[in-house]
Amino acid sequence: MVRFQNVGMRYGLGSEVLQDINFELPLGSFHFLSGASGAGKSSLLKLIYLAHRPSHGLITLFGCDVTIAKRRELALIRRRIGVVFQDFRLLGHLSVIENVALPLKIKGENWDRISAYAAELLAWVGLQDCIDASPLTLSGGQQQRVAIARAVISKPEILLADEPTGNVDDAIALRLLYLFEELNRHGTTVLIATHNENLMDRFDHPRLHLAGGELSGPFGGSSRPAETL
Repeated sequence: MVRFQNVGMRYGLGSEVLQDINFELPLGSFHFLSGASGAGKSSLLKLIYLAHRPSHGLITLFGCDVTIAKRRELALIRRRIGVVFQDFRLLGHLSVIENVALPLKIKGENWDRISAYAAELLAWVGLQDCIDASPLTLSGGQQQRVAIARAVISKPEILLADEPTGNVDDAIALRLLYLFEELNRHGTTVLIATHNENLMDRFDHPRLHLAGGELSGPFGGSSRPAETL
């Protein structure tokens, strides 16, 4: 699904924030991307969802070399990737259900069909009673679940989440991780960027670790299944 070969990245003329990154994400895998704040986790995710170009190296997504792909090819690849941003990026002038349905509405799909599907997803994340609310009236944890529902409504083949538990308490954080695991069981490849070591230790998923712009791993998590915790 994803392959990085000797990939580097810089912003403008600055020094490289990522250096010679090498890793693969197999189809249907679930990985954590760990590292301290500022280690470059968000930058690596930007490379995967094509928000930034590498300074050197080869990136392959779905078998396509995106460093030389044409704009139309990149647009098609982006549609296969779902992203949960750290700052949610919900639109305050739209209702919760309209935010969730937006990716399919932009594609011009029938509103009755996509609104029904969006309502199902909101029930799946436990927000069936908030469909018509403004996202601005919701708690941080509720907004995060809206962002997750919006990210998966297009049935992405890869889901990327940038610090999805950074603004919620431990109970909500665990609930969100269980939701990601359920997605993964249905075939979605998942990569979650987080610096929460205690949370990662409660799940048996391999880790990729960023430090000083360099990547190491994967490392196995706890051998205890999350359901027993």
